[in-house]
Amino acid sequence: MTHEEIQQWLDDYISAWASNDPEAIGALFTENAEYSYRPWKSESQTVRGRQAIVESWLEDPDDPSLWEAAYAPYVVEGDKAVAIGWTKYQPIGEHPQRTYHNAYVLRFEEGVCAEFAEFYILEKD
Repeated sequence: MTHEEIQQWLDDYISAWASNDPEAIGALFTENAEYSYRPWKSESQTVRGRQAIVESWLEDPDDPSLWEAAYAPYVVEGDKAVAIGWTKYQPIGEHPQRTYHNAYVLRFEEGVCAEFAEFYILEKD
């Protein structure tokens, strides 16, 4: 994988997230992909399989008008990559405006993500 290919995948990731389109989400991941939410916690949630990942994304979708995001490859080594970026959410209900800094650890098979782990931290003043 090249930096450009990883960047395209990240752009497609943001587009799929904004569209909440099951086909666009599914196209990002291999049939047996693993998606790890909060892998640093002992109760880490790892979702296995493309369909389960799609369903997980759509359980509580974010309104695309209330967030923006930008991610870029930090390092690419063969079929593995680390991407960094940020996600900004607009205030809604009891939640104030907030910015998260993200790091994604990725492994690809033929240009499709087979392993995804997300790490993030909330920006504080």
